[in-house]
Amino acid sequence: MQTAQSIRVRSESPNPPAAEQLLRALPAWFGIESAVQEYVAAASRLPTYLARTASGEPVGVLLTEQHFPAAAEVHLMAVTPAYHRAGVGRALLAAAEADLIATGVTVLHVKTLGPSHPDPGYASTRLFYEACGFQPLEEIPGLWSIDNPCLIMVRHLQTPPPRPVPVTAPFV
Repeated sequence: MQTAQSIRVRSESPNPPAAEQLLRALPAWFGIESAVQEYVAAASRLPTYLARTASGEPVGVLLTEQHFPAAAEVHLMAVTPAYHRAGVGRALLAAAEADLIATGVTVLHVKTLGPSHPDPGYASTRLFYEACGFQPLEEIPGLWSIDNPCLIMVRHLQTPPPRPVPVTAPFV
């Protein structure tokens, strides 16, 4: 396991080759070719956050998709296995969340393989998201396919408190 101390995370221009390289390094999570191709296509249009080593090698990617003014999705997160449990995923989330909060997003969600599927890798993925403050909302067995139940997890993003509204007349 590597450490995240020498990793730089920032928003970058869409980078489908980096996303594909990282997805191909994670066949246990991204083993369905059509899904890989869909993620690579999304990486050409969605806001992209990359984690890079000091030498510039990509070791993590996160794509966000804003569906409504106050709601966004972690469309994709992938971290190379050598950097699992090293803080890279948390750093990617923190960078994306800061930008989303600045644009008024208050709710972030992610879709992942649901707990009714016995995959141990995705059990770890769910634990990661829970540790980052996401809560399970609903498992939908047929969203992706009957063999791949989708779990939707949500997280409320901390936003600055609203400005007080000046009172111009007494309330009656």
